[in-house]
Amino acid sequence: MTSKVTYALLISTYNWPDALRLVLRSIRLQTQMPDEILIADDGSTVETKNIITEFSATIGVLVKHFWQEDKGFRKAKILNKAIAGSTAGYIIQIDGDCILHPSFVADHMQSAEANTYLYGSRVNILPAFVSDIFRSEKIDFNFFSKEIKNKTRTLHIPIVSGFYKPHSGISTKFRGCNVSFWREGFIAVNGYNEDYEGWGREDSDLVIRMGNNGTMAKRLRYAGVLYHIHHKINAKHAFDGNAKMQGEVIKNKTIRIENGIDKYLDGANPES
Repeated sequence: MTSKVTYALLISTYNWPDALRLVLRSIRLQTQMPDEILIADDGSTVETKNIITEFSATIGVLVKHFWQEDKGFRKAKILNKAIAGSTAGYIIQIDGDCILHPSFVADHMQSAEANTYLYGSRVNILPAFVSDIFRSEKIDFNFFSKEIKNKTRTLHIPIVSGFYKPHSGISTKFRGCNVSFWREGFIAVNGYNEDYEGWGREDSDLVIRMGNNGTMAKRLRYAGVLYHIHHKINAKHAFDGNAKMQGEVIKNKTIRIENGIDKYLDGANPES
């Protein structure tokens, strides 16, 4: 008998409680809930912890909060820790500044295919409306909403989404804020490369290596809709070095890296 697949929604966050509060509100409205919710926290203050504690007490789904000390941008590390702490077979990953369409989780769950990762788009909330959205706690948007651009990306037409087929290689449309994958395939490449410290390329590096290992990619279009809250771009001081590392992954067709998730598996608990 085939065992039932379990699903985790993974949210990365860092010191933006106003945004996270809206993201968590949008989770409450999902038409289909994940089996567990993982929050990968790269060193936020107690305000974020309090929001998560309140949410955990009322959502009716297991919530696991993974926190590490703030020592700069170490997103790869905390994501590895969160996935290591999950038993779910399938991971749906978003950023903590992305408000979910009510069918977001259901779309990823229903579109999941063997040996394939899914990547979706994001609808951008315009900078001029961010303050209004926080004040009103608005989380519902549609094609006609004045607050958004990329309006066609907000269309939810699952039957059309089904026409997109798996492909090899990474797409220019890939965004790490809207992606899902099998945990087994993630572990096979040793997860995120923690040599990436500072903003940029840790997410594309992951799926390139998964592709090098034979995992296909599939675009989730007209489904898996989410709305990205505009913010200033993180400091890019590490970007050139990170891009160089990714270039080596592409050149060498790297599959498994050394500094990855394996150190957190099988009961290992290294210092942060």
